[in-house]
Amino acid sequence: MEEIEYKRPQLEDQGIISSYFRKYPSRSCDRTFANVFLWARYYNVEYALVDNVLIFHNRGGEKCAFAYPVGAPEDVRGWVQKLFDNCQDAMEKFRLYSVTREQFAQLEEWFPGKFQIEYDEDIADYVYETEKLTKLAGKKLHGKRNHINKFKETYDDWAYEKITDENYEECFQMALKWRKQHELEDDQDMVNEIAVTQNSLMFMKELELTGGLLRVNGEIAAFTIGEPINDDTFVVHIEKAFPDIQGAYPMINQQFVIHECQAYQYINREEDTGAPGLRRAKQSYRPAFMVEKGTVTLKR
Repeated sequence: MEEIEYKRPQLEDQGIISSYFRKYPSRSCDRTFANVFLWARYYNVEYALVDNVLIFHNRGGEKCAFAYPVGAPEDVRGWVQKLFDNCQDAMEKFRLYSVTREQFAQLEEWFPGKFQIEYDEDIADYVYETEKLTKLAGKKLHGKRNHINKFKETYDDWAYEKITDENYEECFQMALKWRKQHELEDDQDMVNEIAVTQNSLMFMKELELTGGLLRVNGEIAAFTIGEPINDDTFVVHIEKAFPDIQGAYPMINQQFVIHECQAYQYINREEDTGAPGLRRAKQSYRPAFMVEKGTVTLKR
């Protein structure tokens, strides 16, 4: 069995991990350093760089759970085989998580009929055309336009701002108020999400994130944070708005895209986690396509 030394991603690892993500791009929201760094502690994810391949290992349960390796195809093929062999030697079940259709097609080409994939619609990323999120044109998006028009009619004193060193603390305080309003203490997933939101604000500069906020009568009503995944796709990691301010969510969505995302053809707004309300909201924006992801195991 080949021993691999893993470590939890730290800020000093940003250069090497980001360089591999840039060289071997994907549209999956999982393929950014910020996402890896911010969520690693909650999912017990560690990484190793071996033979020019990045390997991410999830220690939060099964011993043999890995993300799809990142590297040159010939190197990835070799390490999939090594990881599989290691699991066989340890008599553990081999599993690759968050595998896209393109990655599984690559596996099937290398190992025909050896593996199977089970897709999970709860973790599929919603990807939209930037132009459509900007203009919200057409009959199918008239509801979004109505919400924004209602917002502008109701709140004539509104403004969009980029998140900077001068206003990020206000966003931090808004996130605390949002958490208190939603009484999340019994929902560990949501508690983790708020912690990630706050860490995104604290480490925005270090993680090279871009943020925007919406003010109503001088107070922050919503904010959002994201970054490029690749040359043509921008991912929105965080979006928070006070629900009692009607239209705040569609307004911050559109304003952020208008001001920060015009250089990209697509916007990835991540998964819906299976939450019915979130699913309806994401579907209502009419995604151009989904980045489907699933779990790969040995075929029975």
